[in-house]
Parts: sequence; C-alpha cells; structure tokens
Amino acid sequence: MAKQGREVDAKWAWTEAGVWTERMLATLERGVKGGKWYSLIDKVWSQSNLTRAMEQVCRNQGSAGVDGQSTKAFRRHSATILPFIQKQLQNGEYQPKPVKRQWIDKLGSKEKRPLGIPTVRDRTVQTALRNVVEPIFEHGFAEHSYGFRPGRGAKDALRRVEQLLKSGKTWVVDADLKGYFDSIPQDRLMDALGQKVSDGRVLELIQRFLRQGVMESAKNWKPTETGTPQGAVISPLLANIYLDPLDHLMAEQGQEMVRYADDFVVLCASKAEAENTLQHIQQWVTSMGLTLHPAKTRIVDVNQKGGFDFLGYHFERGKRWPRKKSFEKLKEAIREKTPRNSGRSMEQIIANVNRTLRGWYTYFKHSQRCAFGDTDSWIRARLRAILRRRNRLKGWVQMRDHKLWPNAYFTSLGLFSLATARATESQSRKSKR
Repeated sequence: MAKQGREVDAKWAWTEAGVWTERMLATLERGVKGGKWYSLIDKVWSQSNLTRAMEQVCRNQGSAGVDGQSTKAFRRHSATILPFIQKQLQNGEYQPKPVKRQWIDKLGSKEKRPLGIPTVRDRTVQTALRNVVEPIFEHGFAEHSYGFRPGRGAKDALRRVEQLLKSGKTWVVDADLKGYFDSIPQDRLMDALGQKVSDGRVLELIQRFLRQGVMESAKNWKPTETGTPQGAVISPLLANIYLDPLDHLMAEQGQEMVRYADDFVVLCASKAEAENTLQHIQQWVTSMGLTLHPAKTRIVDVNQKGGFDFLGYHFERGKRWPRKKSFEKLKEAIREKTPRNSGRSMEQIIANVNRTLRGWYTYFKHSQRCAFGDTDSWIRARLRAILRRRNRLKGWVQMRDHKLWPNAYFTSLGLFSLATARATESQSRKSKR
C-alpha cells in the first residue's frame, strides 16, 4: 500500500511502503548487483510489515485453520502474538502448522475437491513474506501473464484474447496443465526462487511452507512433497514464478500467449503454427516435471463449430458467451437463494438474488445479446414456484402462472434482468459510436 510522502512510480504504488522504500524500488528498476537480493528476512519480520500483513488477513476474514483460531481472536491477541512470531522468525524457529483440508462438492460431478485452510498466523507470515518477495519477481514477469498480479485481472486477459482473435489469430492452442498447483516439483521451484533471492533464511521459510503438510482430522497428517500449499497466500505467486520461463519462451518465439495462472491459450495464424507451438509447450512442460492433460489439451479452429473455453467464457465463430459451467454455477447460487419454502418476502428474495445477478452480469456483459434470455426465464420460474407453494398450488409452474404473476410483476419488484441489461448496454455502445 502506498505511504504518504513516498514518491514512487504508479506501477509500484501497490507495494508495501514499510518494506519497499523509494531507494529499494529504484534499485529494483536499475537492477541489483549480481541479479540476486540478499538480507531480506529482516524486512519479513519487521513489526510494521507483520502488522500490515495481519490487517490484510483479518480484513479478508476466512475460516480458522487446524489451531481453531479465528481472525477475530488473532487480532484481539495480536499485541502478544505478533512479537512472538517476530522472535521466531528472527531466530529461524518459525514452523508452519499443517493446512486444514476440507472436501467440498464439485459442480456437475459426484466427486469432491479439496479446500485448503492455513492457520491465520501462517496466512499472516505468508502475507508478510509475499510483501517482500513479490516485487522482485513481478519486475520481470511477462506482459501476457494476467493471473494474481497487481493491477491485472481476468478481464484484461479476455480483452487481449478478443484483440488477437479479431487480428486473425484464430487457431488456438487450448492447453490444460494436469493438477498444476499440486504437482510443481518443489526442488525446481526452489531453484527458480534462488535465481533472484539469495537470503537463505527466506528460502528456508518458503521451503517450510511447502513441506507443512495437510490434515483432514486431528490425527491424519499427510506430507506435501510436491506442489504448493493449498489455500496459501503465496501459492499463486509461486505458481507464476514457476511458469514464468514458459511465458518468456513463448514471447521469444513470437507466439501470442495469454495466461491466467495455470489456465492459458496461445493464439496462432495457422494450424501448422499451432501444432508447432503445442510441440514446444509439450517439450517444456515435460522437462519441468509437469503434465499436459491429454483429454483437455487441443488445437481449435475458432471459425468452426466447437470453439474453446477460457476464464468462464466460450469463444466460437466470432462470438462469445458464458460457458456451460458458468451458467451452472450461477444457477446453483440462485437455487440456494430461492428454496420453495423460503419464508422471506418476495421483495427480500429478489433483492438477495439481484446481488448475485448483478455481480455475475458485470463479468459476462460482453457476451452476445441473446445469451441471457433463457436464464431470465429460469429465474422467474424459480420465483413462481415459491409463489405457487405459498398459494397451496401443487406441482411445478403452469402456463396460467404467467397470468397470475407475469414478467412485469417481477420487474415491478425490481428483479434484475440479464437480457434487459445486455440490451441497454448494446444501445449505449451504439449511441457512443
């Protein structure tokens, strides 16, 4: 966070002012001698950095880890806890707790996926660690990497994909790294970190987080010998560091790659170029101890039926709309807010539904105009089902329900319409031309 009185370039305003002074940032821009940074651990355990890190973690809230300590309890006792953590870091004695693993439902599948919850104190130390290390690597990251980076996001990546498609790059290498976050070789990741960071105590601390293991019950500890820690604050940064050489390889070869964390596409001008690019990616991935998913990695001609999915959108024949899973996630969220036995007033239900719809639409508003009509109808059907039950009408929605509660009725109660919002957006764009 920028600090009053610190004059730095706008691109570095996000850095932690208590760590990255004007002088350090100038050194970062100029290039440090030997290309490696020494003596960083004191910046990790500085009281101001730990305090700011604690504030960031508590602001994000989140669940308690294996020690059961909540963010509220941590903040309440921080005057005692933070000096103790600082002393452990100074002495090289800090030992992370195992990550608490929970299994949650996987949308559209009977399988479950793991959710990792580090302790609040580990999240605090990781945030302090990230505050120190991130700018060192951010300085050299490739332009076409958008995931989990300051001032960048999914919309920027989607905008770049759209630009490349319009420029004629319509042959797409749609790649999928199989279990990426869980399969990164830790020794090679540490080598990548060591190329720019030479403080052994910082590297040792990161190594301890990589090896902290997971717990599914009080007595069931499992080691983590590969990958980055689940749910960890530093995992996205570590994942970007490991894939950074691939970013630069693609750039050196003149390939138009767009990457968001482990999700990436390469847009090419011909099938032959796409095939050659995929071959180079396969070689690099294999050499780095990773695996391309054989069923999910493919070459796509976007001008033909089928297209490809990227960051929630589906791209096909010059158009884009929310992919099937994006609609499914929206419907799942709406189902949770519209049970037939809801005791809330219809106005309250709609206000709650609108919060989800507006957020979802903000991301998907660049879809083609006809993408949302069916979803609007489905949402109104959910609301009519609630009204039928309240009026002791059996069964699912009937045609006469449209007369009892027409679309205009829900509009009068303020129901947000995806299709109407998209049509208004389209008219606004035309009027500005």
